[in-house]
Amino acid sequence: MLEVNSVSHSQQSESLTGSGDGQPNVAIEFRNVNLKVNQKSLVEDLAFEVLRGETLVLLGRSGSGKTTTLKLINCLLEPTSGDVFVEGTSTRSWNQIELRRHIGYVIQDSGLFPHFTVARNIAVVPRLKGWKENKTHERVRELLELVGLEPQTFANRYPRELSGGQRQRVGVARALAADPPIVLMDEPFGALDPLTRAELQREFAALTKRLKKTIVFVTHDIREAYTLASRIGLFKDGHLIELATPDQFASSSDPEAQAFNKSIE
Repeated sequence: MLEVNSVSHSQQSESLTGSGDGQPNVAIEFRNVNLKVNQKSLVEDLAFEVLRGETLVLLGRSGSGKTTTLKLINCLLEPTSGDVFVEGTSTRSWNQIELRRHIGYVIQDSGLFPHFTVARNIAVVPRLKGWKENKTHERVRELLELVGLEPQTFANRYPRELSGGQRQRVGVARALAADPPIVLMDEPFGALDPLTRAELQREFAALTKRLKKTIVFVTHDIREAYTLASRIGLFKDGHLIELATPDQFASSSDPEAQAFNKSIE
């Protein structure tokens, strides 16, 4: 069994005592989670916490288990054994529709509905939650401005009329529309050209500091991990083998972490 270099005892103690506003500091917790499909293990013995307000980047090679782990959080996949807790409640006990409305989700190709305008795409979850139309309209305007898109210019466009970077901005806005406390992001900038990708990474890093959401972000790009992460969780062969701050990760003695670090020397 590979060992995980996890958070310190002081961090774990702090996470259990809660934050100053009386809310527990742990937003998501994996308790000995395993997932097998057709007798093949996709992830094994996952046991870690995601702290409220942090950006945890799940880093690893293709097929290492990071996206599988992400999908266990919003119940797109269910564990074979063990439990995933979101806001203190097992995902087995959550109503799955309510859980997914509680969590924003951004994927690589933005996942926008092609026959919906930008405004209608962003408004999907607020309308499902029964928001009044004037509140929804104001939220759409606010979010377009937040992600750097002029509402008068972009609200009535369709996804086909946007660049790749603009579609990803709309995807982020849609994930934030109902003000979820948790946002999951599965390689959202992976399909973009290098310059647009770097620009969006910088913008998103600044945005996370303003919004203070709990974010779990999947990538195979070590530079992206260093740009965005509060902590980096390194996956290999379905195991979480390292959990560390960027500074700790940069000096890690783990061979897989060292391989990623050497790739940007």
